[in-house]
Amino acid sequence: MTAVRLEAVRIPPRLCGFDPGEARVFDVVLDGARVASVTPTPGQPPARGTLISAPVDAHVHLDKNYTVQEVGAAQGDLFTAIRRMDAHRASWTAESLRARMERALHEAWHSGTRALRTHLDWVTPEAPVALGVFEALRAEWQDRIALQFVSLTPLDVLADPAAGERIAQDVKRAGGVLGAFVYRNAELAAKLGRVFELAARHGLALDFHVDEGLDVEATGLRSIAALAIRHGPGLPVVCGHACSLAMQADAAAAHTLALCAGAGLHLIALPTTNLYLQGAWDRTPVARGITRIREAAAHGVRASLATDNVQDAFYPYGGYDLIETFGLGVQVAHLAPAFDWLDTVTLNPARALGLAWDGRIAAGCPADLLLLAATDEYELLDPRGRRRTVIRAGRILESTR
Repeated sequence: MTAVRLEAVRIPPRLCGFDPGEARVFDVVLDGARVASVTPTPGQPPARGTLISAPVDAHVHLDKNYTVQEVGAAQGDLFTAIRRMDAHRASWTAESLRARMERALHEAWHSGTRALRTHLDWVTPEAPVALGVFEALRAEWQDRIALQFVSLTPLDVLADPAAGERIAQDVKRAGGVLGAFVYRNAELAAKLGRVFELAARHGLALDFHVDEGLDVEATGLRSIAALAIRHGPGLPVVCGHACSLAMQADAAAAHTLALCAGAGLHLIALPTTNLYLQGAWDRTPVARGITRIREAAAHGVRASLATDNVQDAFYPYGGYDLIETFGLGVQVAHLAPAFDWLDTVTLNPARALGLAWDGRIAAGCPADLLLLAATDEYELLDPRGRRRTVIRAGRILESTR
């Protein structure tokens, strides 16, 4: 294979796996499936683009997507969306699931995504039909997108001893992650404790939907962080949403984030779905539905941004372009300068998913990259700046630049 040379590209500081010194732009040589070298561009000319590691989407719902025409949009009501999807789930077949899931994977692939973790609705002790479809797709797509799944189970179901044990066994057999939906449940600490015990007993990582609402009294994230500290660092824990954290007093939120930092917990924000679902619909919403990303970073908890729902009752719009989601997150959470937050769709989710490569770019790293047309942080959010060249294993797959 002929070596590929990328000249005068910017590499965001957090993605540099080397000391950049005073250099602003670099020449990157790809040799086969690896980066052969990264060197400062002679004369330091203006940048010709921005190079990042291929994005990682840490929280999606491949089983629900592209159903909004059948179920309708919930327009800001989380539990209406849940009820509609519960009713629609009865009609899901392996054939219909495969068609929708493959559509999503093709879109993510062409956008440049290299890894993706999907939650699968798992509302009874029996494994859902979607699991078998996912397992087949995981094998078929293993050379294109690394796929992971999480069992999305109501906390009250998972905390039941018999149901929880059966689910944990099936998740373990299928190589998945144990997950639960947590929002102001009765006997919260005790039920979460049983979930942590299940995970520890079966050697499973945990991934929660937690506090997905604007109720100031929702403190599931704090309880999860405290349990994670008690169980030790060997148990990976991811928490998605945590919208209620933004509504709580600064001191209470800071206490929770300090616990999250002590637990080594990964936090994932979902701007599209939560901006749509949270806040008023009878007037202009004031509450944004986004968790405290900047405050989390100040405590040493670097969050991820992820796609979440696509064209279903929870979020009736969107697609699987993680760079577009990043742009929205930058705006609603005031993440500036934008270049400093590109780790939210690269390094941070790669670590949350436990991938072999964390996404830092340096000589010897995988040549799984995305070259964006943007030459500065402002162009990252415009249509021209989002034009891209997708590079996988050192080969240019396609280019919109």
